[in-house]
Amino acid sequence: MHVPRNIDRRNGLSFSSGHRQTAPRTGEDSMLWQPALPPEYDRISDSEIAQRITERRSALGKRLIILGHHYQQDDVIQHADFTGDSFKLSQLAAEKVQENGAEFVVFCGVHFMAESADILTPPEVKVILPDLSAGCSMADMANYEQTCRAWDTLQDSLQFEFESEDDQVGSSPDWHLIPITYMNSSAAIKAFVGQHGGAVCTSSNADSVFKWALAGGGRKLRKGQRVKILFLPDQHLGRNTAHNFGFVTEVDAKHSRKSAQTAVWDPMADEGGLTIKQMEEADVLLWKGHCSVHMLFRPEHVEQSRSEDPDVNVIVHPECMQEVVDLADYSGSTEKILNTIRKSKPGTSWAVGTEVHLVNRVANELADRDISVKTLSGCQCLCTTMYRISPQRLLWVLDGLAEGQARNVISVHDDARKWALVSLNRMLELTAGGPADTPTKQSLAGV
Repeated sequence: MHVPRNIDRRNGLSFSSGHRQTAPRTGEDSMLWQPALPPEYDRISDSEIAQRITERRSALGKRLIILGHHYQQDDVIQHADFTGDSFKLSQLAAEKVQENGAEFVVFCGVHFMAESADILTPPEVKVILPDLSAGCSMADMANYEQTCRAWDTLQDSLQFEFESEDDQVGSSPDWHLIPITYMNSSAAIKAFVGQHGGAVCTSSNADSVFKWALAGGGRKLRKGQRVKILFLPDQHLGRNTAHNFGFVTEVDAKHSRKSAQTAVWDPMADEGGLTIKQMEEADVLLWKGHCSVHMLFRPEHVEQSRSEDPDVNVIVHPECMQEVVDLADYSGSTEKILNTIRKSKPGTSWAVGTEVHLVNRVANELADRDISVKTLSGCQCLCTTMYRISPQRLLWVLDGLAEGQARNVISVHDDARKWALVSLNRMLELTAGGPADTPTKQSLAGV
């Protein structure tokens, strides 16, 4: 098997915390153990918790940056210095650390987000996740071992060859294999993709990264060579992006006589659950992963929303299944969703297919402008792992900083950071015209 020599096969990551033992380092054990809070935190009233957080923030001053993801609960978001999606927040952390010399970044998000912030900020900056068990089910659906096995299987089945040990690009006379990973993946997966000639993408720039990959991923294709993309870990973003480029997806093929040009790679099945012929015929191999929140939105929810309000605008995240995206009026990242709704005229109504905290927050924000915003589904489409970041947990880590103890520090191993930065820089060069500074993890201003 062709294993990157300088990345720990387990996952190349290390973690530290002043309040726990070293966490497991295997990809399969990515849901980390979080010790219970001291009992006194459960006895503090909500108002006192908010007051104490404010006092801690004030005392720490410019030494501290608190980041809050859009999907966080309001009681946490109110304490954030910046709100946004995962990559935007990591960029902001890098920028503000450079500007203000902050020592601590508390990321009120999930594990892969804190990893990204650690990668993009200087080594001396401590990135803290208030609850170590705040993972991402989608990111956990692709671990390093599984990805290595998939790559080895594709290499053997399609007879790829590596050009060098350090730059393990999959290429054969007929195919050029390029891995793309969604931002919502572990540092280990980003590192794997970087070392194998691929790039990271976000939901807002997936089209640009696909275009780059289909053109050869920065390499000149041989005569007759076809590009084959392995997209991790979200099959739905990959499928929706492939559909945007005119590929016939499995969903499209159900309603036409054309053969599908996409196929799902199941990491739990032998050979990915595919025959060699299916591997050969697929232009885009979609990792069998998904967002547990966006999977809850169904085509019937779109139909019901329109039956209740024929004038409603339906906007959804591209992590939704293709059947939902095809029926929607708009689709895009959380930032696009927010910007589109905020720019709409009074009297406009919206049904939104994304996490409920974001939906409720923008609904309250725009209520006085006579803009109606509701969730696309009647059920509570809640990111339960994000919800583990509570005001109590936030106060606990801030109390630790005040006492000189950095709790729940997320630290990405240098080997993984090196190659994760390669995959991130490829994305940045496509979308912003310049890479991050690898040795010191400089600011990504302007991205």
